[in-house]
Amino acid sequence: MAAERLAEAGLAVTVYDRMPSVGRKLLIAGRGGLNLTHSEPLPRFLGRYGAARRVLAPAVEAWTPNALRAWCAGLGQDTFVGSSGRVFPVAFKATPLLRAWLQRLGRQGVQVRTGWRWTGWDGGALRFATPNGAAEVAADATVLALGGASWPRLGSDGAWTETLQAQGIAVTRLRPANCGFLHPWSPVFRERFAGMPLKRITLTFEGETVAGEAVLTQDGIEGGAIYALSRPLRDAIDREGSATPLLDLRPDLDAAALAARLGGPGQSLANALRKAGLSPAAGGLVREVGGTAPLAQRVKTLPLRLVGTTGLDRAISSAGGIALAELDGAFMLRRRPGVFACGEMLDWEAPTGGYLLQGAFSTGRAAAEGALAWLERAGTIAAAAGSAGPGRAARPAMEMAMVNPSEIIEHMEVVGSDGQHVGTVDNLVIKLTKKDPAAQGQHHLLKMDTVGSVEGGKLKLNIPASEAMQQEQAVG
Repeated sequence: MAAERLAEAGLAVTVYDRMPSVGRKLLIAGRGGLNLTHSEPLPRFLGRYGAARRVLAPAVEAWTPNALRAWCAGLGQDTFVGSSGRVFPVAFKATPLLRAWLQRLGRQGVQVRTGWRWTGWDGGALRFATPNGAAEVAADATVLALGGASWPRLGSDGAWTETLQAQGIAVTRLRPANCGFLHPWSPVFRERFAGMPLKRITLTFEGETVAGEAVLTQDGIEGGAIYALSRPLRDAIDREGSATPLLDLRPDLDAAALAARLGGPGQSLANALRKAGLSPAAGGLVREVGGTAPLAQRVKTLPLRLVGTTGLDRAISSAGGIALAELDGAFMLRRRPGVFACGEMLDWEAPTGGYLLQGAFSTGRAAAEGALAWLERAGTIAAAAGSAGPGRAARPAMEMAMVNPSEIIEHMEVVGSDGQHVGTVDNLVIKLTKKDPAAQGQHHLLKMDTVGSVEGGKLKLNIPASEAMQQEQAVG
C-alpha cells in the first residue's frame, strides 16, 4: 500500500521481500475468504484497537473501510458485507485481488526484488542479504513493513526486532494474538474429541461476553470465540499463570428453562446431557471439566482453566512490536529520520473481523504520506500547484533510484527490464557512450528514475529496452 501511494506521487519505488514471491500472508488470509475490513460504525471500529487507538485512528480515519472497499473495486474486485458485518471480496479469495494489485504496481513502475532480506543499515545505506550475496541500497526514504512474528514460514519471523533494538529503538516483546490456548486434557478426552467443534456457545471473561464457535484441539481450544478474548486471556495468564473463562454451552436457554428440561434427580448423567441438547463434544467437555455444581449451572457457566497460549507459529497475528512512542505523527522513527514503519510490526493488536488488514493498509498509506511530506520538507521533491485528487497535492516525478550510484560504473552494459540491450554507461547523468553499436554514433541521456538495479555487472532499467530507446535524448 505504501509503495502504491509513493508511486502515485511519481517516485521511483522498489519493494524488497525476503520471500521468493510477495503477498504470501494475504494469500493465507484468503483461505478464509479474505476478511478485508468491517462495516460497523467508525467510532466502534476504532475502539477495537484498544490502547493503540490514539495512534491508529488518524490513519484509519484518513483511509477508511469505505476507502478500502473503493480501492478493491478499482482493482476490479467488488466486495460485499456478510451477515456479521464483515467485508469480503465477492470472489471470496485473495488471488484475483493480489494479481490485479501487482499488475497495477507494475504499470506504475514499482520494482519488486524477491529473496532480499533486510539486515540493517551501513551508515545511511540499507543492507540486504540477497541470492547473489550482500548488497547495499541508498534510498531517499524507507518504509519498513516487516510484519510481526505470526506465521513465520510466510516471511514475518520478527528477526528485525534485534536490528532495531541495536539502534536504541524500543520494541515491545512479540507475543501471540488471536491465538489458541492450552488446557491439559485427559488422554481419553483428547483421543475422542480433539478436532471437534463447539457450536453456538458464548464465552465470558473479565466482564466481557462473546458469542461464536470454538474447536477442541489436542492441547486446548481455539476458534473465533476464543480469539475475540485472546488479549485479556493472554494478559491474565502472563500476570497470574492461568485464566478461567466461563463457557455457556446453551446460551439460547436461561438457567430455569434448562433446569426444567433436565428434570429431577435419579437419572444418569448421559441421559441428562442428552436432554440438555448438547453435542457429543459439549457433553464430553462437561464430563471432563467436572465440578460439583448442579448440572444446569455447569452447562451455563462451565469454568475452563487455560494455562498458556499456542505458539506464534500458530497464531493468526502477533501483539507487540515497535513501541508507538518511537514514532512521530507521520509514522517516522524518531531515531532514524527518513525511515517510516507500518503494519503489524508496530505495537498494536486487534481481534479478527477485518480490523487487522484495515490497520495494516491504513498505516501503510499513512506512512507513505508521511514519507512524501518529509521528502518535501527535506527538499528532495517539490510540491507542485494543482491537485492530483481530493485532498492530495500533485507532485512531479523525482529521481529516486533505489540503487546505490556507486554500483554504476563506466562501460557497464545497460539493459531494459526485459533484458534487452539499451546501451553502455558513459557517466552518471546517465549518459550512454556513442561508441556503443546501439547509439548510432551519438551520446544519449537517460533519466535516473528509469534505473532499476545493478545485476550481474549490468545496469538494469525498470522499463523495457524499446521504451528506454524512445525516451533517450540524443546529445551528439
